[in-house]
Amino acid sequence: MPEPIYYDSHLHTPLCRHADGEPGEYAEYGYAAGLKGIIFTCHNPIPSGYSTGVRMEISELDGYVAIVHDTAEAWADRLDVRLGIESDYVPGMEPWLHELHSMADFQYVLGSVHPQMTEYSERYAGDSHVVIQEHYFEHLAMAAETGEFDCISHPDMVKNTIPQQWDVGAAMQHIRPCLDRIAATGVAMELNTSGQYKTIPEMNPGPEMLAEMRQRDIPVVVASDSHQPVRVGDRFGEALELLTATGYKQVSYFVERRRQDVDIAAAVASLELP
Repeated sequence: MPEPIYYDSHLHTPLCRHADGEPGEYAEYGYAAGLKGIIFTCHNPIPSGYSTGVRMEISELDGYVAIVHDTAEAWADRLDVRLGIESDYVPGMEPWLHELHSMADFQYVLGSVHPQMTEYSERYAGDSHVVIQEHYFEHLAMAAETGEFDCISHPDMVKNTIPQQWDVGAAMQHIRPCLDRIAATGVAMELNTSGQYKTIPEMNPGPEMLAEMRQRDIPVVVASDSHQPVRVGDRFGEALELLTATGYKQVSYFVERRRQDVDIAAAVASLELP
């Protein structure tokens, strides 16, 4: 069996209030999947009260750091367990994010825009699906331009907000300028396998947007966005096959907030794929 070389870089804990399983259980599945490591990226606290039902409180941040640290120690000789965070971005959030990201030794910082949040849709949905798509892709680009994030997660999540009105061809008027701006920053983007379980059952992003990312040489991190331990490393084989079909030769991950690139074929060979 080849040496493990790849990470699952998007995992949650029960502190986000919509995930199951303790960190050690996620580690067990990561080890069984042939991963070199896992990175916990639970949803960030936001003191303003933004979408409080789906994230930890600021008072729980130290506890989050502690449970990841304890899991890392317990698995030190088998699996590399790292601390990360998934931070929501909306315009005006920059000062808090800058402060938050210095509060712990985060190895990886994901930037997310969640258009399904009530607070987001009330402010940015407008009177049509086109308006929320325009805002969403604008905010993805703005998130990358803050310099706060290593990678932008599930970057076409908006398609599941009003799925019956999603037209990827029409949305390209917003997607292409967004990707031009992200490419200029050097920030990576995620291929999130959990999209296969959404209303529109395809990875985030779908193949059309992924092809546009490839044209701009935007690095890609494959991740599961696991909210249950059983999904760690889920559908990585399909994701890496999709990357190859799109023209990618390498896939990325981050440790100590530095991007690491590995050959896709080597990553596939190293994993315990179904």
